[in-house]
Amino acid sequence: MKVLFISDVYFPRVNGVSTSIRTFVGQMHEMGHSVHLIAPEYGVVTEDELWIKRIPAREIYFDPEDKLMKYGAALDRLSELRKENYDLIHIHTPFVAHYLGLKLGHLLDIPCVETYHTFFEDYLHHYLPWIPKSMAKGLARMISRRQCNSVQAVVAPSRPMLDVLRQYGITTNAEVIPTGLQPQSFAPADGAAFRKKYGIPLARPVALFVGRVAFEKNINFLIRMAAELRKKQPDVLLVIAGEGPAEKSLHQLTEELGLQDNIKFIGYLDRNTELNACYHAADVFVFSSKTETQGLVLLEAMAQGVPVVALAELGTKSILVEGEGALIAPENESVFADKVFSLFDDADKRRALGESARSYTMKRWTSRAQADRMVQFYARVLDRDVPSLISDNHTANA
Repeated sequence: MKVLFISDVYFPRVNGVSTSIRTFVGQMHEMGHSVHLIAPEYGVVTEDELWIKRIPAREIYFDPEDKLMKYGAALDRLSELRKENYDLIHIHTPFVAHYLGLKLGHLLDIPCVETYHTFFEDYLHHYLPWIPKSMAKGLARMISRRQCNSVQAVVAPSRPMLDVLRQYGITTNAEVIPTGLQPQSFAPADGAAFRKKYGIPLARPVALFVGRVAFEKNINFLIRMAAELRKKQPDVLLVIAGEGPAEKSLHQLTEELGLQDNIKFIGYLDRNTELNACYHAADVFVFSSKTETQGLVLLEAMAQGVPVVALAELGTKSILVEGEGALIAPENESVFADKVFSLFDDADKRRALGESARSYTMKRWTSRAQADRMVQFYARVLDRDVPSLISDNHTANA
């Protein structure tokens, strides 16, 4: 099978969409399928450029991390794309990539499917602050409905996300297929060396967040939670690994709460060389986002044997199981802090929960199993018998 992915983001831009694309493509290549990707040109060459078709892109003034592909420049490569004889187009983002995918699908006479990676209803107002929040939510729902209903089939990373799409009025056939974990997520790592590199004493209790430092990630909650946790654990350190538009406000909040000695921002980490060690260096992984369509970093932490304390909202509901490597907390700083402290305070409990986390991810969340399901999904779409063969009843079964 030969598939053309199209996305408005990919590495070196670090986020969940980039990780998902790389995970699926790696497995599909191993399975003998051919996958190419159309993505923006960032001016930086990444390690896997051979299968990527980079498109010249413009700056986005309100979001300097991202680029906007030039639609016309992509269409200029139509003759090249036509020679590839793709079977199907898989769209991964709703901006230029969506409309480019639809156009290419029409010109190449092949079906388009789309993964709904991002919960834009709770995302858009952060980046369009001049629009009232209620209006931004309505706009996000309308755009999502129109876009999902314009493709042949939709992939949702979790059941709760698909339920939301159905509430929007999306009638397109759909299937739930999450992103699985790559084998490297389970590889041994040296947490002690990571701590030494970043000046963190081996005995210091560490809570970790990994992800884009964006407003929708609700990281301000974790910082306020750290203030509560410090009352019981004065030497606690909350490590925030990532970068993004919310950094300035989070640094300000840290200073306002007098937490400069308890919060450490360390920026982006190389996925291939440092990320596993970062997870392994933590005692507890903490997560409070309410907008995740899946929450892959939770699984990555658990694969390294790190217990999780998190909110179970939207997509994370489909990952988190109380006692299976995780403690589920409400959005209450004091209660959340108590759950984290219970793991700091009891090494045996922390170790047992970490072991169950690793076992849980190995049994249910491998990338090969999810890639198999994606290929089967493509095959059903290509049979043009989508209504009878794709239903909302499919769930993750790694």
